[in-house]
Amino acid sequence: MAVLSGQASKRGSLILAPPSSIEAPLSPIKPVQITVLEARDLKGVKGDTPVTYVRAEYNGVILGDSLKIDVSSDGTVKYNFTTSFEYNSDGPNSLDDIAHKPLFLTVIEVLPKEKKQKEEKTVALGQAVVDLLPLLEGQCSFRATVPLHPVPGSPLESLRPDAKCGLEVSVSIQESLLSVSQLSGGNLLRVTLEAAYSVPEVFVPTGPQQNYMVCLQVPTVGEKEYPLAFKNGILKLGGEKEPIPRPKKWPISNILAPGAQNIPDSFIVGGPYEEEDGELNKTEDREFRIQAESIKKRIVWDLERRCYLDPPAVLSLQKRIAECRYWPVEITRVPVVTSTKGKSSKLDKGDDDGQIFFHGVAYVNMVPLLYPGVKRIRGAFRVFAYQDSEVFGKTKCLFSILRDLGHQANLNKLGPVIAAASSPHSKAMPSRNQKEDKMTKEKDVLRKVRMSTTLKSQVSETAIETEATVCQNLEGQQYVDAGTFLVMEIELAKALVPKRLPEELASRVKEMIPPRPQLPRRSAGAKKAVEDYHNQITNIAGAILDEYHELFGKQMVDGGVIDHHTLEEQKCQLNYELNTKTPGILTVAMIVQHWLDYGAFCLLMEENIKAQECFREALSLNPSHLHSLLLCGIIAVMMEHYEEAEIFFEDATCLEPSSILSWTLLGLFYEIQENDIRVEMAFHEANKLLKARLAKEKNITEAAEGGGKKLHTVSATVLRTVTSPQEDTLLELFIALNPLWGLVPDEAPDGFPKVQPDSVEPVVTIQLPEDDPHSGCLSQRRLHVIPFLHAGNRTGVGMFTAGVSFVTMPVCGFLFQFVHRALAHELLCQQEGPSCEYYLVLAQTHLLKKDFSKAEECLREAIQIDYLNPNAWAQKGHLCYLSGNLSEAKECYERTISFVTDASEIHFVYLRLGSIYLKEKEYDKAKRTYMLACKKSSSCLTWLGVGIACYRLKEIAEAEDALSEANALNNNNAEVWAYLALVCMQGGRQLEAEQSYKYAMKLELKNEELLQEIHEVQRMVGFGNPSF
Repeated sequence: MAVLSGQASKRGSLILAPPSSIEAPLSPIKPVQITVLEARDLKGVKGDTPVTYVRAEYNGVILGDSLKIDVSSDGTVKYNFTTSFEYNSDGPNSLDDIAHKPLFLTVIEVLPKEKKQKEEKTVALGQAVVDLLPLLEGQCSFRATVPLHPVPGSPLESLRPDAKCGLEVSVSIQESLLSVSQLSGGNLLRVTLEAAYSVPEVFVPTGPQQNYMVCLQVPTVGEKEYPLAFKNGILKLGGEKEPIPRPKKWPISNILAPGAQNIPDSFIVGGPYEEEDGELNKTEDREFRIQAESIKKRIVWDLERRCYLDPPAVLSLQKRIAECRYWPVEITRVPVVTSTKGKSSKLDKGDDDGQIFFHGVAYVNMVPLLYPGVKRIRGAFRVFAYQDSEVFGKTKCLFSILRDLGHQANLNKLGPVIAAASSPHSKAMPSRNQKEDKMTKEKDVLRKVRMSTTLKSQVSETAIETEATVCQNLEGQQYVDAGTFLVMEIELAKALVPKRLPEELASRVKEMIPPRPQLPRRSAGAKKAVEDYHNQITNIAGAILDEYHELFGKQMVDGGVIDHHTLEEQKCQLNYELNTKTPGILTVAMIVQHWLDYGAFCLLMEENIKAQECFREALSLNPSHLHSLLLCGIIAVMMEHYEEAEIFFEDATCLEPSSILSWTLLGLFYEIQENDIRVEMAFHEANKLLKARLAKEKNITEAAEGGGKKLHTVSATVLRTVTSPQEDTLLELFIALNPLWGLVPDEAPDGFPKVQPDSVEPVVTIQLPEDDPHSGCLSQRRLHVIPFLHAGNRTGVGMFTAGVSFVTMPVCGFLFQFVHRALAHELLCQQEGPSCEYYLVLAQTHLLKKDFSKAEECLREAIQIDYLNPNAWAQKGHLCYLSGNLSEAKECYERTISFVTDASEIHFVYLRLGSIYLKEKEYDKAKRTYMLACKKSSSCLTWLGVGIACYRLKEIAEAEDALSEANALNNNNAEVWAYLALVCMQGGRQLEAEQSYKYAMKLELKNEELLQEIHEVQRMVGFGNPSF
């Protein structure tokens, strides 16, 4: 396509690296030798042993005939016929010709002469096709057995089923057609035009014969562009769908055998609409596509055009795609011109004004070919009426290929030139004696084309400035009215942008983060194993004895006796202590999670280097851990190590190609880098995965509803149209950035307690102040978390319904780059304005900044959109809680738990509402609320809340049970030990009370009011403090 001059240079040009060594120049003319060795399973018209010969033909030129040889009784014949044609890089039989034109071998039978017959008669039996593509792949010779396709009426059509009629052929050249640089830097382009569906109703198979043509341009030699044209489309009335798979056909006319029209081992295989790259691939387009491809009229080509691109042309292709993402593909209907002998039609005389009938254009988005590793795009592309201003605006193309090639008669006359997609080089003509004459004529034609192009480019600027107010292309508008679309495929032998292999990425990650060395294997016999076992037993016994001495001291003396009652009490207490101790055996997954927790803590302390060390340590323990990879990538971005970050993110997408989170983060990273093409690539992949996930969830929901089952985890907004790749990914994004704040359901590593699927408890090692049932103040030294998680299976949610988890303030400054970009994408994609979920996420970002006024505005908008949304009321309750308005927070929380459908973060609603009840001394309500939290997802905090409420209600036995459960889940919580001390003092158990008090002080109990209460009870009962 022609673009404005100077436009390419503004964005820089792609420069091909020079070869490492100087290559010897290749000869521009090389003979290509073809040898037909033998034929098998031949059968003649006049018998089973006919006289036959082989005729070789290439590029419309008959290369020669073999000797006439009798076929043997078993149907074989050895021809040993050798012929050749000359490859010419500048003239006929160029690289482009070899790419898309096969060698034809026709087996001809010589019929016996009849009486008074002067010349012998011949009849074609079959035709074989030899694909010369291996010569473009660097091979200097190859041998193949090609099938011999019968011509209509040939006796070869009635061969026995097990017969394999074919020719054995050898092709060779003295030196490679391509140099080393051409092999490495060149490429092979394949354009397949399948069909145009839902064509205008005025297209009918009766009446004057019509030629249906499609044409586009590509660079083939340097920056020169040449038309690729497809003609002779077959109009079909519809009624049935085109078969899949079906063979692709050669873009060559006048092929004798129908089977020889098919390209060997090349098929149209189709595929799901949702996986296509073009248009009309959404769920709502499916019904129209099915009707158009089965019921409505269509024009079928099924042609594949190959085109060799030299290295400069490859760079030109890359540059053109980067500058003009849409390429025009023109379509037209040309009346077939027939003229009688001695007369010329008006069109032949050149009186046509250059009008093109039914001139339409489809816009093919070529940008996916610039995605790393992408070699193929296939899809449906709508056809629009051709308008100069519109085509220029979308493609920067200055002229029409079809119109500026000439008038209608020229289109038909140039049929042999452009039917095979207009090779950039001169064409070989039917006879060698006419080469020069024909080449001269064709040069004249091409000169006229260039003159027409020049004239057109001179007037285009003036024409573009005038915007047409009335559609002048009424015939082309019929394509739009009928909903016509082209289905085509564009494929390259090598990706324009290579993609790093998973092995390469894993290797790069290992270079940056070497994996931990394996522990040396110990080889020993049975004796050694028994010794190790006894040593382990001894060590465990020693540990138990040390624990006993720590609890009770060294009370045993020589000859001392301990009474049975005391011994039983010591035994019970020792068992209790051993059972509540943290297990000493940790799995790799637990260790990895601990490193991630520590890394998040270092981010909180703004120690990015230490955080990086932690994340890398986690990755060295498990190189296949997705969140470790993502966190390493994120910390690399924070430290401006962008090359490393890209490797981590890419490795994450290779490790789990189905991870929406990985693709979304990669896209946001590329957006920060302002790499628009790769942003589009990553978001396209994320969006495709998300639509597949939601479609699966929709099917599950419909199946459950059909079976009478009710799914409480899917809200009304779940099944709405998906238009953004950020849906359902921000939750995972925040969790990945802050592993302290929660594990996704069913993704908890081995060794951690599995949470219930309807809530997620943050796995923390630091007390959460706002969830502290007794403390309402916020400490700058502590982490505060408001997980906002979706109830039920999170994969079933719609846009942002999964929510966002709050993160620590130091992380948020960087995280906002990702979140704000994701929200911006989401806002642009929403056709009906911002949704309730959008305002909820935006409110959370304002809460992170402690901008309570803006957060309140967002929540007001969210509640106005969806008044019955429990998440909106829960979020408002959090806002009131953090701002200190506990009475209004209680009202919001109570409204939240009154809904039939639970809020996403219902677990934390229970925790905070219970703490408010405790502050207001409504202990019955506090107990019920904490018990609901325990039912949803029991944790140390939930059982602690139950224990406190029971203790205040004087239900000492129940309080002790609840506190014991809390202590079993986390024996490092100081408040649990403090309340256990109170319970033991109320029960008169001095030893246990003192032990519990000792642990509470050892863990640095910070609640001064609770500590003062313990001291008062100690003075009242007279024990509980070992220092008395």
